[in-house]
Amino acid sequence: MNEFDSQYEAFRRLIKTHTPEQALATIKLFGMEEELARRIAERHQRETIEVREKREPGSVVRNNRETWYVGPQDDDRCWPALRELLGKQSWSDESIRDLDAASTKVVSMLDHPMEGEFSTRGLVVGYVQSGKTTNFTALIAKAADSGYKFFIVLAGVHNGLRRQTQLRLERQLVEPVIDQWHPLTAREGDFEPPAGNPAAFFGAKSQQHVLCVIKKNVPRLKKLKAWLEKAPDYLRNCPTLIIDDEADQASVASKSTNPLIREIIDLFPRGGYVGYTATPFANLLIDPAAKDLYPEDFVVNLPKPGGHFGTEVLFGREAMDGEDPEDVPDGYDMIRSVPDDEVSLVRPGRGEIEGFVPEIDGALRTAVLYFWLVTAARRVRRRGTPHSTMLVHTSVSTLVHESFKAPLEAFRSRIAWKIADADAALFAELRCLWDAETARVPGTEPDLGEEPVRFDALFPQLSGVVDDCRVIMDNSKSVERLDYETGPVVAIAVGGNTLSRGLTLEGLAVSYFVRGASTYDSLLQMGRWFGFRDGYADLPRIWMTDELRDWFRHIATVESEMRRDIDLYMVEDKTPTSFAVRLRNHPALRITAPAKMRDAVKVGASYGGQRVQTRYFRSQDAAWLLGNREAARELVDRSLRIAGARHDDRGAEGRHVLRNVPYDLVLDFLERYRFHDKSMECDAKLLRTYIERRVRAAGGGALKRWNVAVIGNPLSGDADRRYEFAPGVAVDRVVRARLQTSGHDAADIKTLMSRRDAGVDLDLTGLSEVTEAALKGARRAQSPDTALLTLYPIDALSPSPANRALRAPLDAVDHVIGVGLVFPMPRGEDSKVEWYSADLSSVEDDEEEDFSLLFDEDDR
Repeated sequence: MNEFDSQYEAFRRLIKTHTPEQALATIKLFGMEEELARRIAERHQRETIEVREKREPGSVVRNNRETWYVGPQDDDRCWPALRELLGKQSWSDESIRDLDAASTKVVSMLDHPMEGEFSTRGLVVGYVQSGKTTNFTALIAKAADSGYKFFIVLAGVHNGLRRQTQLRLERQLVEPVIDQWHPLTAREGDFEPPAGNPAAFFGAKSQQHVLCVIKKNVPRLKKLKAWLEKAPDYLRNCPTLIIDDEADQASVASKSTNPLIREIIDLFPRGGYVGYTATPFANLLIDPAAKDLYPEDFVVNLPKPGGHFGTEVLFGREAMDGEDPEDVPDGYDMIRSVPDDEVSLVRPGRGEIEGFVPEIDGALRTAVLYFWLVTAARRVRRRGTPHSTMLVHTSVSTLVHESFKAPLEAFRSRIAWKIADADAALFAELRCLWDAETARVPGTEPDLGEEPVRFDALFPQLSGVVDDCRVIMDNSKSVERLDYETGPVVAIAVGGNTLSRGLTLEGLAVSYFVRGASTYDSLLQMGRWFGFRDGYADLPRIWMTDELRDWFRHIATVESEMRRDIDLYMVEDKTPTSFAVRLRNHPALRITAPAKMRDAVKVGASYGGQRVQTRYFRSQDAAWLLGNREAARELVDRSLRIAGARHDDRGAEGRHVLRNVPYDLVLDFLERYRFHDKSMECDAKLLRTYIERRVRAAGGGALKRWNVAVIGNPLSGDADRRYEFAPGVAVDRVVRARLQTSGHDAADIKTLMSRRDAGVDLDLTGLSEVTEAALKGARRAQSPDTALLTLYPIDALSPSPANRALRAPLDAVDHVIGVGLVFPMPRGEDSKVEWYSADLSSVEDDEEEDFSLLFDEDDR
């Protein structure tokens, strides 16, 4: 190490007890030359900029916010101890490096602990069950090494999560360097004011860091506040960091906990508040102008860890603007359907809870049997966590939870008896189930990388699995709770709210979920199946209704758009107070609870530069299909016969382009054509409103003229394949098989248009590669004010290709008309179409947050 490097390292060590400005002034006092001091300051500034501008994790930071932390130092104690512990727990070097980089970035967003006064507000956005606790543990470790003194962790509203968080922090943070820490709370119970004056903990003579893990519970928070108020002079010199786990729960728009949290924050003249959540919808809708918990200083978007099962991986999502639908994942084939007529067997109506007895039949019976098979297979593999859990979540009612105990125990006993009795019918059923499931999701797929387990290999383990299985009711009234500390657990966990926030279900393999819900954040948090599945990545399954599956798919799209917004604004140098993350609405779901949306505003949605296409069809509704066929024929006929559109006949390619079609004919078509309700982006009313606004916009001209293209296959001479829209406009029908997971009432073909189809009215000969960007550029150059509407005659049978296992024949009762629309980018500001939330006042909703827990003195 040369002299400059040595001087720089000495400067970095000095930053632990001084701000960068103070450290620089100090080294100058000791006679350092001005030039050397300047070089040290420049190097430190370069390193802080490198940390701040790292692409991973993405972040948005307040203007002119100084960052100071550039990473761990050799004499740190807390972070090195945590890093060593994680290495012993089989964390890969890459995972530890990612954690180091992400936590370094968050620490750099905090104020320096030696600043005179500061109050930081930040938000870290992770994924459900993705290791957020470990990330904020690393944040606490590095902040402690850097001079922060007091750490308060707000750990949800249930004692199960508080206890789990306390346990993890003790093991990963406190015990490895026990001389550095003084915990105020223990594994059992919650915060109780220690005897004596708090000055003993926060005085200058105390060298230990203080840790308090507390529920967001009004009596507990009041006790903490009252205790802290006894030592205002000492708190003035106590750099404090408050971590709010599950920051969207009880912290936002709550009448009691929100003011209490803010009052506690205000007790610390030198304090930081960082919220952690995977569902930040409520946090991002807080009024930035109010003195609240809006993350005005920074938002950090944690990258998805490798091997993490999230919404997109399981459910797929819709294509976002600029994406080719073929490049968007459809999700693993791990979702199984619960028929609507079975829901009443496991979830009573509001007036039917008393005396309700669930039936272990149909999809639930299959799910339980599959869970035991999975657990047996995992015992054969001997990899990953030794625990194995199944989640049954049907209701918020604790009475309903308790009603499952006896039927599940009786079912377990019957199956155990049949196994002992070598019941041939049961064995045949289990073999058939296992073979079918492993064929649908082969473990040998490259992204999964698991060794297949044959039924004959797992069968010897099955009896022991069923014998070991316990049925656990885990809710706010339970005496027996899920406890993974006493040894390997095999459990069917039945519960509600206590299992739907933060709590990790170890070895979760099977979920049966039919709980009613109405908000994005509640649904995502209930999805305990997200997370890591080391050793059984091919085996998880989820049973739910088709409606719930569609909702999760929509939420996966919302999540992706939200994260893209954060990353986009980072590139565009926006700040948390100058941008608002857009959150797409859904006609049957709220973004979050109404109280949390009181400060939200309606935002516009535009179609400028977008490609919109149909993917869902009512394949068994003859009248619906016929009406669409007639609407398409009328558009083509009127375009030629009345409007005199120029016919570009490319029949040899299976293409016909009608140019300069008046926009009013397109509006009439959109009035007649019926889009499927699930085609969210194909809302005829919104499309018509957008077109009309563009036509009327200042300057005029835009979208007044359209090109209408018929896209099929070249005529083969086979009359059975021919489809005629008008005299001289005929093609052979195209084939679009449906996804196997979709039903006939909403047959999903996923992709209608190819990229070349989106430029069928353009000259693409000069493009070396047809990309979305190239298509937009070509349209801007050749046809900047003209939009394109495409019509596809889809064969009613549309057999599935032999090499596409996830496809099934369309088997419609009539031929289908698919529609695509391609809009040019506007020359100036685009016209907006408002999106409105649905009126849900009459919807039965059993999942509103239960705020009674916030006032309860008893531990839950």
